[in-house]
Amino acid sequence: MLYLNTKDLQSIGINWHKTISVVEDAVKCLATNDFAQPVKPYLRYRDLTNRIIAMPAFCGGDVNVAGIKWIASFPKNIQQGVQRAHSVTILNQADNGKPMAVFNTAYVSGIRTASVTGLVIKKYEEVKPLANVNVGIIGFGPIGQLHLEMVTAVLGDKIAKVFLYDIGGVKTEYIPAAIKDRVEIVDTYEAAYDDADVFITCTVSSGGYIDRKPKEGALLLNVSLRDFKPEILDYTKAIIVDDWEEVCRENTDIELMHKERGLQEEDTKSIVDVVCKEAFKGFGSDEAVIFNPMGMAVFDVAVARYYYEYAMENNVGTLLED
Repeated sequence: MLYLNTKDLQSIGINWHKTISVVEDAVKCLATNDFAQPVKPYLRYRDLTNRIIAMPAFCGGDVNVAGIKWIASFPKNIQQGVQRAHSVTILNQADNGKPMAVFNTAYVSGIRTASVTGLVIKKYEEVKPLANVNVGIIGFGPIGQLHLEMVTAVLGDKIAKVFLYDIGGVKTEYIPAAIKDRVEIVDTYEAAYDDADVFITCTVSSGGYIDRKPKEGALLLNVSLRDFKPEILDYTKAIIVDDWEEVCRENTDIELMHKERGLQEEDTKSIVDVVCKEAFKGFGSDEAVIFNPMGMAVFDVAVARYYYEYAMENNVGTLLED
């Protein structure tokens, strides 16, 4: 069995175009029903703002592997100088269940998260070519940092400006050199939001506060899921989810839109619709679109398999005896 940690993955690096392609292939497994993915349980105890989530899945196709991610999210860790998320991912051979690899790192989970966002941007751009793009990112912890890396790689010279906001301040040493001269650190979320063509939430917010009209035609990537108020439905009906059953719970923005504004699954499009059915073509050119991903274990399994194969081919990590 192969053991990989954060240093191992960092030594491999990130090819965003490849990890986005891996996620796209996994979406095609969803479309053909070549997957298994139970609804993930949340473990809570004592301080109920904390949770540890079990995310098991099988992903077919060329991935053809089963696995589970066990991820802890303790938001108050940040106040103590401790990383918020801790994650272990285990891969098992699909035919006999034998463990193949253990990833003792939240890094692979973050790469998966940003790669899913990157896939949505890619599909959006196929319908609406982007140029002179203003990107807004709120929250600049590990997930925000990975998203900045990803959009820099995916959009490159198409980016005119990046507006960064973090309630605790932006750590400028994590801004990639390739984009640094186009980054503006702003003092409010509104300054990152109002003129953004691509807007990404990467916060640890427990409740919504964004109720402003977005820029016409903006792509809103609601990664942290608890930043928008249900009033956003006054400005757009173009709502995309990764999986309705997963995302319409746990006090997410989608659940509140469902409870307070009557949003139903049939009112939304899924990531399968986006990738396999050209859903973006069904939205008006001036209509803002909001993507709400709860996070799907099949994507974790697929991205982990990609890193496992690379590590085995390049002698990265530690082989453990059975």
